[in-house]
Order: sequence, then C-alpha cells, then structure tokens
Amino acid sequence: MTHKLVLSAALGLALVAGTAHAQNMRFMTGPQGGSWYPLGGAIQSIVEKAVPGSSVQVSPGAGISNVRGIQDGKAELGFGNGVSTVDGVAGREPFKAKQDNVCQIATLYFQYFHFVALVDSGVKTPADLKGKAITTQQKGNTGEQMTREVLKVYGLDYSKLSKVNMGSYTDSVTQLKDGHAQVFGLITTVPASAVMDLAAARDIRVLEVTDDKLKALQELNRGYDKRIIKAGSYPKQDKDVQTIGTWTHMIASCKLPEETAYRITKGLAENIPTLGAVVAAVKEMTVKDMAIDIGVPYHPGALKYYKEAKVK
Repeated sequence: MTHKLVLSAALGLALVAGTAHAQNMRFMTGPQGGSWYPLGGAIQSIVEKAVPGSSVQVSPGAGISNVRGIQDGKAELGFGNGVSTVDGVAGREPFKAKQDNVCQIATLYFQYFHFVALVDSGVKTPADLKGKAITTQQKGNTGEQMTREVLKVYGLDYSKLSKVNMGSYTDSVTQLKDGHAQVFGLITTVPASAVMDLAAARDIRVLEVTDDKLKALQELNRGYDKRIIKAGSYPKQDKDVQTIGTWTHMIASCKLPEETAYRITKGLAENIPTLGAVVAAVKEMTVKDMAIDIGVPYHPGALKYYKEAKVK
C-alpha cells in the first residue's frame, strides 16, 4: 500500500513538473503605441482561460528581439514578422545562428511598411531621402530592418542621411511634428494610429515602393510581399499607394508542451471576434488563415489543431 502511495505521489509530481513550464509563460509583444502590445493583452486572457492554471506575463518587444528571446529561453510566446522570423530560422543576418527553438503557432494578419514624409519636406519618393533626417523604430524591430533595406534598394544607407533617430512610435511622431525629422519608417496596420496622430498635426505623404524595388527587396528576402494602402486611408491621401509588407504571426518555444500549444491555438481560433475588436485587421481572419505556412516550422501542438480543423 505504501509503495502504491509513493508511486502515486511520484506520478503526481511528474505531472506537475510536466505542466510547470506551461503554467508561467512569458509573452513578448511589441512597442507601446503599436498594435502588438494591446493584442498581446487580449491573447493573455485567452491563453489563461484555454490553459487551466496558467499565467501569462506580457512584456513589450519587437519582431527580431522576440525571436531571439524565445530562442534564448527568455520567453515562451511572442509575436513575429514573417520576413524576419524566416531570417532567424535560416540563420541569416541579423541573426548569428539558426533559431531552431522557434515554432509557428498562428499566422494572424498582414502588416504594411510605411515610409511617411512631411509634404513640406519635398520628399516624394525614397530616392529623395539623401541628406534628409529620418526616424524609425529601434534596432531589433522589423520596421528598422525594413527601413534599412528599402533605403538599400534605392542606393542609400544611414550614412547618406543627415540624421537617423531610433525610438518609439510616440517619439518618432513628436520628432516629425517638431520638424526634427522629415520621414518616418515603420511597419504596422492600416490605418496606423501613429500616422493618424501625425496627420492631425502635419500634412503627410505616404511614399510608394515601386515594382522594380519590390523585386530587389524580394531578392534580399523572399518574405516581402506587395500591398496597397488604399486611397482615403489617411487624410488627404487621394490615391492608392503601393508598398511592401509581411505577415504578423504568433510564435512559441518549440519546447512548449504539445498540449499547451494545442490549447493556445484552439483558444485563438475560438476567439477571433475578441482579437478583431483590438486589431481590426484580425476581424476577417479564419482558421485557414491562421494555418498559412509562412516558412516557419509549426509547433506540433498547433499542427495537431489545424489537422483536427481540416485546414492542414
């Protein structure tokens, strides 16, 4: 009898140990002022209900640094941008090695790169940026990487600009309002609240990325895709503007227990309206959209759910 009790206790401890990793999850989201941070708060509530006994700690983050954070064991969950996560999985710059502990949970929505110029700056295309002051996101943000790569295909780099500021969306908007920068490079949804804030104070122009430059960007990274910012998205924008973008997706440590990843994926699929109330771009998302393959290995738990849902 005693032997059975000891065995039972040992099994109980083993089960607790097996779920402990899932019960306290760290979730790296995005910079405050962007769409990822509030979306992370909504997903926190969904995950805590979907995984009994779990708690989720949400923190700010960025596309590139979130991939590194999960790889290095500093977080279990995070948001990523397809273009930079694929770089991480492949071990390409800015990553120093293959990020092999990063698994796909769900593809969520498409994000648009914006190069926003003040109309009175005289900047009409990215080619006009030589000698100008720009502001963009901090290193570790996909928006900063995309700003650099767009400059590159136009034959420019930071050294050819008069000044480069890197900071939060709020800081960047303030710098343009005050005239300390003429152009803002960021990746976000449409309409972007930061861009709307700027447009309320200054006349702006969203710069176009043409087909030939898109092709050059795709040679740098196949994760880039063409997108259109439709006329009327921003004040005084009277025509469609072609730009580039990439998918926002949710990633997890590949070490996360399969059952936990399964429950998280199922929880997201069952709460799309809740997520859509936070980020409008998610409203039309379907389970089939969540299962879109963007080149990052699926977590076995997520794949299990997609197979059950008959979308994989």
